[in-house]
Amino acid sequence: MRTMNRQANGSRVSGSLVFLQEFLKHPLQIGSIIPSSRFLERRVVEAAGAADGEVIVELGPGVGGITRALLAAMGPEARLLSIEINPNFHSWVERINDQRLIAHLGSAVELQEILAGYALASPSAVVSGIPFSTMDRRIGSQILATVSSVLPVNGRFVAYQVNSQVATLCEPFLGCGQRSMEFLNIPPMRIFQWVKQA
Repeated sequence: MRTMNRQANGSRVSGSLVFLQEFLKHPLQIGSIIPSSRFLERRVVEAAGAADGEVIVELGPGVGGITRALLAAMGPEARLLSIEINPNFHSWVERINDQRLIAHLGSAVELQEILAGYALASPSAVVSGIPFSTMDRRIGSQILATVSSVLPVNGRFVAYQVNSQVATLCEPFLGCGQRSMEFLNIPPMRIFQWVKQA
């Protein structure tokens, strides 16, 4: 057990270093300087209803902390589609040994086509760590319109963000969502949740 814990901690430290390096290279593409804390991971998993989801989509998994937390909560027949635009982060997510995971290198803008390409049903939840505050507003709106279009009624969209830009962009598509804060994260993160109405 100690060996497993050491390996997990070593992987987390290595992931943090990669995350920092990629943030320094692409500060507008990455919303934080270090990966998500375990506390944030737990909150996001709960907000997404991962335990009951058959298909879940993750946008911008980084080095895979929330990816692993989602998989730990999901059922044995569920599928997780993880879409990452950064090749270095994608290679980290690809290393996760879980048959339920589909690690896709590509853009969240192409979400609809990616789902169709893997013959996946509509996701019960879409989880997003991509930084809507630093991306072009037009692209952000395009991603959110696509997220709304692929969600079924009662499907959830969960975004964890440094600021509130996503709430403004998402309102035309999914209305006013719920928001909370996770202070046990560096930096503290806002967690937004929308449930698609009929």
